[in-house]
Amino acid sequence: MAEESPDSAYHSNGSSLEEEAERMEDEEQERLLSYWQSVGRGHQVDVPRDMAEPIQQLTRNNSPQERQTIPFTLIQRKEKLGDLLYEKRQYGKAKWACIKMKEKQYEQSICLGFMKLMRYICEQNSSGLYLGITIPIVTIVHTNESQSEMRQSVTVAYYLPEVLQDEPPHPFDSDIIIEEWPSTVVYSRSFRGITNEDSIMREINLLAEILESPELCLQDTFIIAGYTNPAAANRHNEIWFLQRP
Repeated sequence: MAEESPDSAYHSNGSSLEEEAERMEDEEQERLLSYWQSVGRGHQVDVPRDMAEPIQQLTRNNSPQERQTIPFTLIQRKEKLGDLLYEKRQYGKAKWACIKMKEKQYEQSICLGFMKLMRYICEQNSSGLYLGITIPIVTIVHTNESQSEMRQSVTVAYYLPEVLQDEPPHPFDSDIIIEEWPSTVVYSRSFRGITNEDSIMREINLLAEILESPELCLQDTFIIAGYTNPAAANRHNEIWFLQRP
């Protein structure tokens, strides 16, 4: 019986290691996809199989030190008995990747919008590169003038990292539009948990009561800022009121 040469043993062992690594990679993709599909069903959203790779890539790169927080200037902090009621902030002019959604439920719109933006962030863009996570991901919502009812149409938006602001990569998805937003003053209040029509209207009404002069802000346009992905149970969110230009 012929002995196996050291070279052939090396190649055989190297090949099996590569196969094992691929198998583990595939299993990890399946586990993450299955988790997101389970979460999606809770929001009446189907998560397609082609989301497996973007989900895995985003998960790997979503450690706190990898995230870039959108820069702002703090103008004022309003506190009462040691509790923070709201912050007044100035956000500078910047480019955002935006997608308009109009699903039956708010949760469906943000989940589907976020998945489309994930594909753009995860190499499905003209640069072919992973763009990096910025937080928060924001959703523009609209209400009627009396702030008693939320409209169905929302815009989900991703702030482009500083290094991409001058020349943002072009999205492959024609539904995603790159917009330049002007410098804006916002009044921000933090809240936790799920975001749906009821919780958003509650937070809008709460901040309107707290602000000394809510009439200085837009009365029918608000922003929900999300610091954790839509799959998280106890999300960290903010409601933003936009000061009139």
